[in-house]
Amino acid sequence: MRDKGRTRRGSSSAANVGVLAGAAAVLIIAPGASSVRAESPVKAVYRAELSGAIESFIGSRLEAWLELYADLHANPELSLQEFESARKMAERLEGAGYTVTRGVGGTGVVGVLKNGEGPTLLIRGDMDALPIVEETGLPYASKITAKAPDGAVVGVMHACGHDAHQTCLVGVAEALVALKDRWSGTLVLVAQPAEEIGKGAKMMIEDGLFERFPRPDYCLALHVTGSIPVGTVSYTSGWALANVDSVDITIHGRGGHGSRPHEAADPVVAASQTIVALQTVVSRRLDPTQPGVITVGSIHAGTKHNIIPGEAKLQLTVRSFTDEARRTLLDGIREVTTHTCRAHGCPRDPEISVIEDEFTPALYNDPGLTTAAAEVFRQVLGSERVLEITGQMGGEDFGRYSRHLKVPGLMFWLGSADPKAFAASKAPGGEPIPSTHSSRFAPEPRGTIQVGVRCMTSLALSLLSVR
Repeated sequence: MRDKGRTRRGSSSAANVGVLAGAAAVLIIAPGASSVRAESPVKAVYRAELSGAIESFIGSRLEAWLELYADLHANPELSLQEFESARKMAERLEGAGYTVTRGVGGTGVVGVLKNGEGPTLLIRGDMDALPIVEETGLPYASKITAKAPDGAVVGVMHACGHDAHQTCLVGVAEALVALKDRWSGTLVLVAQPAEEIGKGAKMMIEDGLFERFPRPDYCLALHVTGSIPVGTVSYTSGWALANVDSVDITIHGRGGHGSRPHEAADPVVAASQTIVALQTVVSRRLDPTQPGVITVGSIHAGTKHNIIPGEAKLQLTVRSFTDEARRTLLDGIREVTTHTCRAHGCPRDPEISVIEDEFTPALYNDPGLTTAAAEVFRQVLGSERVLEITGQMGGEDFGRYSRHLKVPGLMFWLGSADPKAFAASKAPGGEPIPSTHSSRFAPEPRGTIQVGVRCMTSLALSLLSVR
């Protein structure tokens, strides 16, 4: 994930799964308004009578999945280099009975299982890791190094939980095959590359994902998080993750001697005032009810104490939810930067580039699908373990799938923190749980995978047709 909110407990109550055994709760929920969702209502039927079979199957396969998880964690691969990860995923899906296509959008893998008439579900698991030297001390910790795009040799680590995502995808794939006499429809399982650089979903779509394979009615994914303990899940209805834009700015000055600034046009001063002025774009141009972030993450200028340089370079990350807010922020950056530079006598206007191939669109969780999923999770885990959270300004390219198709999509959060460590972290003076993208991020794998497979399998069965 390209970067993460506070939780609040869901207010709806649900009966315990054991109480509902042998019954089926029917949920028909109409989704809320969104420019990226389908108009038809979401129909979900919780399959309480299958809960025992799901648990039994998970118990029979959990040790094998933990071995897969440890292997994936110990052998991570950078974005666009997921060759071995893709091979492992393809072989697992083929072994489960799926028709598998390799090399979709680079290293992407697609597994299809057609099982009669009914809805088509896309379930995604991402594969890439991050350029981080692991410091968890785990027995299966990564010792892998790889060459980054700039040629530097870097450590590689699954610091964002994609090893768990892949393992859960395999577990769900196998569980749904084991139960295929109880549902009908089509599964499209996607092992996606390059999520960490925001390119993988786009690459797979451009390579014909929705022309070469069955077109989904729903798009589903999960994402691990250390901000809640194992055994819990959380969700956001509506805007869940932000648009992510990268902006490069070059401010052109006129160099000179540091003792004679009146003979120069100082790009460092122009850049400094630009950085301060950019903060007013969010506070004074954006609707106060709309979230937005402009952060200048990098500034480079000059070589020596007494030299006024000829240029200054800035790198920005820009976050928003709606298309309108995104336009407001990007237009404001151009106008504020240009006019600030003119006021400082810069000899020409600044160069301002929005890096389009690094753009990740906001993730919108369809309200109807989210409501139905949350109710399923309450039935599976109990109401106290299902939390509603606010939208976050991190980014994730999973949103491209439902946005492209205009069908309901949902990503939910899967608790991965060891419960004892999590409780200790909340005590006064407790040590915080390492977050994703940390060199010390270490999910508790057994519970994480068990709950992830259980929840996603139950949700998939609720959406597929009943046999």
